[in-house]
Amino acid sequence: MAGDHLSEVLDLIAVRGVVSGGAAVSGQWSAESDVDEELKFCAIVRGQATLSTDGIDSPITLVEGEVTILNARSWLCLRGGAGDGPLTKVAQPSNGEIARLDVADPENSDIFIGGRIDLDSAGHELLFDALPPVAHIRTSSPSSSRVSGTIDRLFEEISSKRPGADFAVREYCQLLILDVLRAFADHPAVPSGWLRLLGDDRLKPALDLIHERPEVAWGLNDLARASAMSRTAFAVRFREVAGMPPLTYLVRWRMLLAKRELRSADSRMRLLALKLGYSSESSFSSAFKRSVGESPHRYRTRMLAQQASKGTAAHV
Repeated sequence: MAGDHLSEVLDLIAVRGVVSGGAAVSGQWSAESDVDEELKFCAIVRGQATLSTDGIDSPITLVEGEVTILNARSWLCLRGGAGDGPLTKVAQPSNGEIARLDVADPENSDIFIGGRIDLDSAGHELLFDALPPVAHIRTSSPSSSRVSGTIDRLFEEISSKRPGADFAVREYCQLLILDVLRAFADHPAVPSGWLRLLGDDRLKPALDLIHERPEVAWGLNDLARASAMSRTAFAVRFREVAGMPPLTYLVRWRMLLAKRELRSADSRMRLLALKLGYSSESSFSSAFKRSVGESPHRYRTRMLAQQASKGTAAHV
């Protein structure tokens, strides 16, 4: 779809949602653990729970159909349930299944799902900057019904163990991450950054130019004219929304495209330089090193070595 910049970015950063597991539990319960994942998500399928973690002033109440993403947090505590019975300690799920701890009262159990978001190095930079320490998608959000529906389907596939369930879980987990990012992009509290920029209708015409023809040396006048704004008004709005000047964004977009190409052993440095608007391989190499911190040759060698290592591990 032309102009679908969110899909473009998600493809470039190779985002992948992975379910670690979940639990269905009745009575009073708690689930506490250290957080090893840089981006972790929790979804409430049924019931409610309070979530505590480092970096927030007070616990967050999560109700049915709500999701949180923890951004670079170090610990997590979920608490739920009611009654006078003993407190059930729920072990951190890790096998991709739902632990059934609700034998006594299955109709009134709380059910939650946990997982992580895997990213490449480019994705780390983009998502860490785009999300707050805890991103909470509430039922009051305009996208809440879609998020809740995806959570229900994800839980159904995890629980059913029907043929093809593993594939379905992977796909629904991807859709859940997409739904959360869409919902958060519309949130008034979204920080300055690429996620907020992708949802800004006034800046979209300029963004279309940058994304569709990154090889062009777009000037501030060109981009402002495309958005039907004065040069000053455009520059101020772009910096406020994106957290950086428009020409800096252009360079960063070029570098994201370059990183994708450099993950292939067949990439040709001179052709890539010309494709991205640089007059020579050396000018491209200098721009890449300034932005990324290493030369494109070194980056490609490192990426290919990582891919080879993962391939070897997968066959062990």
